[in-house]
Order: sequence, then structure tokens, then C-alpha cells
Amino acid sequence: MGVGGLWDLLKPYARLEGPDFLVNKRVAVDLSFWIVQHETAIKARVRNPHLRLTFFRTINLFSKFGAFPVFVTDGTPSPLKSRARIARFLHASGIDLSDLPVAEEGVSIERNTAFSKCVQECVELLELFGMPVVKAKGEAEALCAQLDSEGYVDACVTADSDAFLFGAKCVIKFVRPNSKEPFECYHMSDIEAGLGLKREHLIAISLLVGNDHDLNGVQGIGLDTALRFVQAFSEDEILNRLHEIGSGDSPIFQGAIKSLDDCVPVSSASSLKIKCSHCSLCGHPGSKRAHFKFSCEYCSTSSGVVCMKKPEGFKCDCSSCDMDRREKEQKKQENWRIKVCNKIAMESNFPNDEIIKMYLCSNNGDFTEKVGPCISWGSPNTEMLVDFLAFHQHWEPSYIRRMMLPMLSTVFLREMAINPVKTLLYGQYEFESIQRLKIRYGHQFYVVRWKKAVPALGSIMNSILSEESDMQQDVVDVDESLDLGDESEGPRIHVEEGSCYLLTDENMDIVRAAFPEEVDRFLHEKELKESKRKKSSSLRSEGTNENITEFYRSTKVQIQLKPGEDLPRVSDSQGDGTSKEKRKVSNPNLSKSVRRRLLFK
Repeated sequence: MGVGGLWDLLKPYARLEGPDFLVNKRVAVDLSFWIVQHETAIKARVRNPHLRLTFFRTINLFSKFGAFPVFVTDGTPSPLKSRARIARFLHASGIDLSDLPVAEEGVSIERNTAFSKCVQECVELLELFGMPVVKAKGEAEALCAQLDSEGYVDACVTADSDAFLFGAKCVIKFVRPNSKEPFECYHMSDIEAGLGLKREHLIAISLLVGNDHDLNGVQGIGLDTALRFVQAFSEDEILNRLHEIGSGDSPIFQGAIKSLDDCVPVSSASSLKIKCSHCSLCGHPGSKRAHFKFSCEYCSTSSGVVCMKKPEGFKCDCSSCDMDRREKEQKKQENWRIKVCNKIAMESNFPNDEIIKMYLCSNNGDFTEKVGPCISWGSPNTEMLVDFLAFHQHWEPSYIRRMMLPMLSTVFLREMAINPVKTLLYGQYEFESIQRLKIRYGHQFYVVRWKKAVPALGSIMNSILSEESDMQQDVVDVDESLDLGDESEGPRIHVEEGSCYLLTDENMDIVRAAFPEEVDRFLHEKELKESKRKKSSSLRSEGTNENITEFYRSTKVQIQLKPGEDLPRVSDSQGDGTSKEKRKVSNPNLSKSVRRRLLFK
């Protein structure tokens, strides 16, 4: 969706960010595209995929990435997009559009009823989660971009490239919770620095190549041509130039050439150009006859008699030839621009002012500049969520509560960081300690250990949770076997000495904000353990080296020979004394092979 090929054009300028990038950041999520993008892949495999994906992705975005999501839904589509959607459907169906009556201006077609129902169910689920949901007047990506540009959020999560045209400053294309791959983050400042493109430039490109509101664009102009065309203008004049060219009221590109160092105009260049003959041998200015007598100043051979023969593909660097090449390149550029302008002028009603006005609109939501959008995050309504998901997804209540626990623990940690009064998670578990550091899909987490506040019920509660979670796991494996990549990992249950514990994976920054002393204690203990381990390993290695040294020192054979005495044979040395007596002598002149034979004999 959006401008065709724009993502490929911008990909070299994307930043690859890890999960820590989203910690404590407010992000606007295009809910409609979020549902469509993933529902298509698993529609035939699970029950109500839109609810399942919204459930798990919201938990991951809030707890694993530590973000504050703001969900944005579509409003009434614009008449332009309604007509474009109809045209796309008819074209895909092989129906000739020329045989159909023209749609009335200003008539908007409501979205698919089934899809609208899915969106409404997701909105109900998100509201039970306590997540803010904002409805756009038209396109959701337009409101996402406005919230970003006006500072209500820090980034947009959408795969619709139209977000840049609506004014977004930071766009995250995909967020993959269970993947080692970093996600692509596009900053408008990087795009401007790399390609020299600003918002109006991107709008001009969309008008030339086509967009969601005008599928055709200008016939014969692709993305590369449009990019090269708009780069010749500044942001302030590009849209005005398109109007002038489209209406035919302005000369084509007079005085607008921005290439080849703004070369000299053709008329003055022709007057300064001096045509001169060139030698056919060396290719430099002058006649061949003159160069046969004496070499030219460009060749300057050692003999000084004959010029050198010009190599294949030779180009003369004299001022006359350089001026001629510049004139040819300038004419080539002018001819190319004239062709592009002629193609634009042939289009009727170009550029479409309604599309430009829609992209530049700064009022895409039901709020004003003085009274901003109502954005706040509340606590999940657990019991109503259990009833809602048990009804729609047929999940066991125990499974729902277990899968929700990572989100509840994140809410608990955030509240502890702001006001450290609340002591129990879900009214049952208290923070005990940080057990270890865990790396999953390349991301680091703290494994937090929560102790049940009522030890007497620990074993009973654990058996119930274990049975119900196992039962739910069987249901998931049988009915909804899948590889979604979005399902969050629930807490692990641990029983020790009659007490029930829960182990959850928590974001490291959020845990530090809530319990800084516990994090410092954990890191200190980890450092002590690491130092002890290194010390013990070094002691073991030193002891091994000493034993080996002593071994070879005790078994080393040293033999000394008197001057002029030959090396005794091995057979003759058997009766000359014991091996201890032989080790008393040493001769550094003996070869290594001889000493080795004496040693192991």
C-alpha cells in the first residue's frame, strides 16, 4: 500500500533498531493494516486470527518491547480512495473499466462489513486491555503521521508508505517480537540527507507514479524518472512547477537546470567556443603535418619529434572539446526534461489538487490543536478479558490469565517505578528477586521470581495451574497448531519447599526503574560469581602447568660427554649405570632427536 516502489527506494536509509529502541516510547499503530497484514497469513489455521494477533501483539509490544501503543483505526474513506479501490478490484477481476459508468464525485463507499466487524472486535479487546484507541476521520496512517509530527507519539508502526506523505517523522515498518532480526526504522531526516527529498518531494513522486488515490499517475513515468525529475527543484517550488507544467502556462524548465555546475548558457557558450582542427594521430589540437615535425605540448615525448598514437576511447581534454561535451550533455538533459514535461502536460487534471490537499491536511482526527487527542493508558480489566476471550476464542480461563501475566507484571513494575506502594502482583504474588539474565531471540531479559503471598495454597494452586495450562496447551496444539511468531511466552511455575513461584521475563530497563536496588544487588552478585569462576579456573590451569613442568623436569635426561669422547651406543649404555646416573650429565651439543631417544629408552 502507498506509493509503489517507495519502500525499496528508502530501504538503504533505514536504521536497524533493536527492542530497546521502543522502551518507554509512545507509538501509533495502524490497527487496520496490522490486522490485514497478519490475518491473511493464518486465516485458515486459527479461530478469529484478528483477535488472537491483537491479543498477543499488544502484550508483546507493551511488555517485551516496553512501548506505550496508541491504536488508530480508519474512518470513512475518501471518495478518491473508494474509486481507486473499485478500479483495483475490477482490474484484478479482468473487467474493462471503460465500459462502466463513471462514479459520482464526492461519493464515498463504506468499508467491507466483515472487516469492519473484525476491527470493532479488536477495538473492544484493546479497550479491555486499557489501551488508548483513536479513530481517524479518513485514513489511519494519516492520523498516525499527524500524531507523530505534532509530538503526541514518538513513532508510527505501519507498512503504508503514505505515512511519509502525510508528514510522519519516524516510521517503523514491521515489529517482529520473536525474531533476532532488528526492525527497520525510517527517519525523515535520514531520507532528506541521503536523497534530498522532503515531504513535498514525496508527494510529487506519488502524483507522477501513482498512489492509493490515483492508481495510474502519469503514463510513461516510473519511480527512477520521477525521482530524478523532482530532485531538480526545491521543496517550496516542486508542486507549483507541476501545476505550471500541467496547465501549460510556463516555459519548460527555463533557468531551472541544476546539473553540470550550472554550465554556461548555450548562446554565450557558442560565442566563446573556438573550433580548431585535431591531429588524427594523437587526437590533440593541431594538424597532423605539424605534429610529424614536432610533438605537441600535450604529448611531450622524450624524443620531441613525433606525437604518440592516441589510445582506444581517447577523449581530448582541451577547452574546445570540454565545452562541446558540456553542451551535448546539457542538450541531452534538456531533451529528457522536455519529454517528461510533455508526458505531464498530456495528463488531464494534473496534478490533482484534491490529492495534494488531502496529503497536506493537518486535521485528520476529531480533536483540535488546543484540545489534543485523549490518550491515556489504564490497567487491564482481567475478568472481563477472560470472559471476552473465553467467548470468542474458546480459551480456558487459566490459559488466558497465564498469557496475560507478562502484561500485568509490566503494569505492576511501571506503577512501582512511579509510586512504590503496591506490593502484590495480581493481588497474589510479591517480587522476590531477579533469578538470572536470559537471552531469547537475541534480546536480553531479566527472569524475575515472584513468590505467592499465601504459602499454604501454593501446592494446590500450582497443581490447578499446571493441569489447566497443560489442558490448554493440548487444545492449542490440536485445534490451532501454528507457527505465528507472535505468541508470547507465558510465565513458568516453580514449586520449592511448599511455596509457589512464578518466573516471568521482564524488560531490563523497566525492572531497573521499579527495583533499582535489586538490580544492583543482582549485578553485584553476578560480578562476584564471575570473578570467583575466573579465579578458580586460573588456579586449576596453573596447577596443571606446574605438574606438567615437574613431570618433564623429573624425566629429562641430561648427559655430559668428555671432550673427544663419542656418544655411547644405546646397547653399550645399559651396563654403565642406572638411569639416574645418566641424567647427571648433559651436553647442549646433542641434537633434539638424540635426547628424545635417550629420554624414552
